[in-house]
Amino acid sequence: MAEKVYPNREMTVEDFKAWLRQFEMDNDGRVSHEELKEAIQSLRVWFPWWKARQVMKVADTNHNGQIEGAEEIEKLVNYAQQHLHMKIQRSHGRW
Repeated sequence: MAEKVYPNREMTVEDFKAWLRQFEMDNDGRVSHEELKEAIQSLRVWFPWWKARQVMKVADTNHNGQIEGAEEIEKLVNYAQQHLHMKIQRSHGRW
C-alpha cells in the first residue's frame, strides 16, 4: 500500500495526483465531480460540493464531466493552489 499523502504539506504534482487517487472510486485514471468533492471534503473546507463544481467549471475544458489529461490537470493544480491553499511544486516546469 502506498504511503498516504497529506495535502496540508508542500507536495509535488505527482504527490498531488497520488493524493487524488486516494479518492478515485472507479480506478479509471480520471477525476469525476463526485471524486473531487470527496477529496475537497477531506480538506475540511466549507462547501466542498460547491468548490468541486467550481473546479469542474474551470478544469473540465472538454465538458465531459471528468478531469483528465495534462491540460486539465494543470488547471486543477492551479485552482488547488489559488483557492484551496495547497502548496504544489512543479518539477522543472513540466507535467
